[in-house]
Amino acid sequence: MKRIATYRKLLGATQETKLSELKTTYRNLIKEWHPDKIQDDDNRKAEAEVKSKEIIAGYHFLVSIAPEKIAQNKEEYNRVTSTSYVDDFEHKGQNLKITFQGGSVYEYLGVPKSIYVKMVNSPTITRFAKRHIFNSYTYRNIGKETEA
Repeated sequence: MKRIATYRKLLGATQETKLSELKTTYRNLIKEWHPDKIQDDDNRKAEAEVKSKEIIAGYHFLVSIAPEKIAQNKEEYNRVTSTSYVDDFEHKGQNLKITFQGGSVYEYLGVPKSIYVKMVNSPTITRFAKRHIFNSYTYRNIGKETEA
């Protein structure tokens, strides 16, 4: 949840900010902080490179959890979470990354360690996740895992 607050502050967004407003803010910030815009000051250019990477990462993250994006992908999310079993999972900080059979990967934000421990100790991880995680936490699709 700290990451959400950090990126919202960076882009001047709120929970109610629409995707179109976020895109406009993002474009304006990138214009301001683009490293190619700075020619004569190496320190400022290095700072702009770091800042522009932060802006890009923040924009992509906030787009992935935006209500419009969640609504757009709700049907696919419901299909995956109701028909696929949990194949793998990883908990870092308060983020829970779940890989489903079929390769879809979702990240759930703000999942406390106590819920993670209960999931690990559950006899049926997928059923526990359906009841306590899938519709309880902010999530984002982070892609599909490819088989090596």
